[in-house]
Amino acid sequence: ALTRAHVGIAIGAGTDIAIDAADVVLVNSKLSDVSAAVRLSRATLRNIKENLFWAFIYNIVLIPVAAGVWYSSLGLSLNPMMGALAMSLSSFFVVTNALRLNLLNIHDSRHDKKRKSVYIEKIPKEESMERTIRVEGMMCSHCEAHVKEALEAVDGITSAVANHDTASVVITCNKNIDDAVLAEVIQKAGYTFKG
Repeated sequence: ALTRAHVGIAIGAGTDIAIDAADVVLVNSKLSDVSAAVRLSRATLRNIKENLFWAFIYNIVLIPVAAGVWYSSLGLSLNPMMGALAMSLSSFFVVTNALRLNLLNIHDSRHDKKRKSVYIEKIPKEESMERTIRVEGMMCSHCEAHVKEALEAVDGITSAVANHDTASVVITCNKNIDDAVLAEVIQKAGYTFKG
């Protein structure tokens, strides 16, 4: 179950197999650490997105300047030493932003999203009953399909499964259907209704 789950969480005092199969291992063996792990993972993802955003913006702006693209139109040029310093500063800002995760209190739940109330609509249960009737005259699967099609056209019948070997049809209906109606439909299809 741990390997098939989206995220498998094991307790540190658990078996070695469970620890190997899990994605997250709770070292203190406290169940309350699950919410702390979720908070840490959300903060890490937010931090990764911030770092990617600032690194892309920084590189989109400064790489053309370092390559001299803006020299002819704007007169902007960059000394190679300053370009190396700019790349070092980019790495410095990304690492410093990532180190902010050490300041995160993962056991503080004040900033968690509030649970939304969920309205569950009750759907009325549809009563269905299954009934087996005998139909003679079916010889092959084509005959089965013909009887099935004729019976499923009747209002109230949701499905029909015909079997020419046993000369029977199992119908599922959501209301009581009179035998006379069934007999008439089967007679019109060219078969004999036996009840």
